[in-house]
Amino acid sequence: MGSRRFAQRGHASLTTELLGPAARSIGQRTPTPRQRVVVALAVLAGLALVTATLLREPAGPRETSAAPVVAPTTPASVIDNVVAHVQDAARSLTGPVAPPSGLAPVRLTAEHLAAARTQMGRAEASLIEVYRLIGEERHREALKQAEALVQAHPNFQLAQLVVGDLLSLQTRPVRQLGDVPDTKALAAPTQLTALREESRRRLLALTERPPEGSVPTQFLTLSPKSRHAIAIDASRSRLYLFENLNAERGGNEADRAPRLKLLADFYISVGLSGIEKNTEGDKRTPLGVYYITSNLNPANLPDLYGVGALPINYPNALDLQRGKTGSGIWLHGTPTEQFVRAPQASDGCVVLSNPDLERVLATVRIRTTPVVIAPSLQWVQPDALAGERAQFETVLNDWRRARSEGNLDELKGFYSPRFANQGRDLAQWWPRVEEELRGGKARELNIKDLSVLRWQDQEDTMVVTFGEVAVGQSRGVTKRQYWVREQNRWSIFFEGII
Repeated sequence: MGSRRFAQRGHASLTTELLGPAARSIGQRTPTPRQRVVVALAVLAGLALVTATLLREPAGPRETSAAPVVAPTTPASVIDNVVAHVQDAARSLTGPVAPPSGLAPVRLTAEHLAAARTQMGRAEASLIEVYRLIGEERHREALKQAEALVQAHPNFQLAQLVVGDLLSLQTRPVRQLGDVPDTKALAAPTQLTALREESRRRLLALTERPPEGSVPTQFLTLSPKSRHAIAIDASRSRLYLFENLNAERGGNEADRAPRLKLLADFYISVGLSGIEKNTEGDKRTPLGVYYITSNLNPANLPDLYGVGALPINYPNALDLQRGKTGSGIWLHGTPTEQFVRAPQASDGCVVLSNPDLERVLATVRIRTTPVVIAPSLQWVQPDALAGERAQFETVLNDWRRARSEGNLDELKGFYSPRFANQGRDLAQWWPRVEEELRGGKARELNIKDLSVLRWQDQEDTMVVTFGEVAVGQSRGVTKRQYWVREQNRWSIFFEGII
């Protein structure tokens, strides 16, 4: 639970260490104390990649490859060059051969930036506007915008670094990512590395976007009761917040294809040691399908958690089946002294900036909001999931029918030998089911408000939530089942009332 503080030393001392001569010789102007903050580091959104090779590259011979170079008919813009550099660097985030994501490449034109701005946090949108102005070589306007952002969010370290970069560009070219004298860079290597990573991941999230109407493959169907949903792509340090448009259908059970509208996506930080939590204290963020369980009052929390916290149900039934330990995994904010964290900086929680978390807090509901945390997300159109959804729902309906008929022999065949419920295995749990059904409680059941979320790693698992209501009744119970594919058939290894 909670997050590790990003900097080992105070922000002011880091600023002092990284100030270089450029801060003292910016033409004829005298920089203000705020403008002097961190002239040395050049990072966010490719600003550090606006280098001599992109903006002020001197003429002269260059080393070339053996392949002939064909000059483009239209010179590439500065934006295109910067995006190309950052996308090349970002490929390392998911390994040498990244799985296809289903995301669509987007050029950072003014039109696309305007569309994406509605889905970003305000601070990030301001930073991207600075980036666009630099791409158009409107450096003074960019500096003015960056200074306004620093004034609005003085604890936003990257925004201050942008100001420093723009001041540096008035006196010398910025030649590399984090272009500072070696002696200065060595003073804060951890911070510099983390800021480079943040820079890459932010820009990657803006140049590769989910196509309109696409959904992560985990969402086979989503109940109208789940008004919103969250999906987290750890490789991109990104949280996607959706509105469930299925809720507009008025509970129509005939069409269960997921329809999710992307409301917003935010930069996030995960565990200091990465992802795939296994044990208490390993400083990793869990992977899987979870639900928000509560909304903690910030008045009762230390400043470390910012404006609030949303706990999730880690460890879930699959985690417990696998012997995973730990607790207290939250989505939460940042302390007063910080705006965001490094990409990997928490003790296992998912950490957002406070303004971004405030939007999440104002949107989601407890118990009904799923949270998918994946190493990387695969995006598809909803129709692409129709076959898998129909196949599983056939199995689920067979379970419902056997339960309704009180057919114990057939029903038992749906349960895995791995079954466990509140510490009881199948042999301990099954007699209660037999007693219930043989006691005359077998009756026709309906499945309502069905959610099916699929989790695939070394096993193929379904997390299934539904209302079980007897025909003729208006109320029933809400159940959650975990199904696993064993020997090419689906079996239940957990079932409980929530």
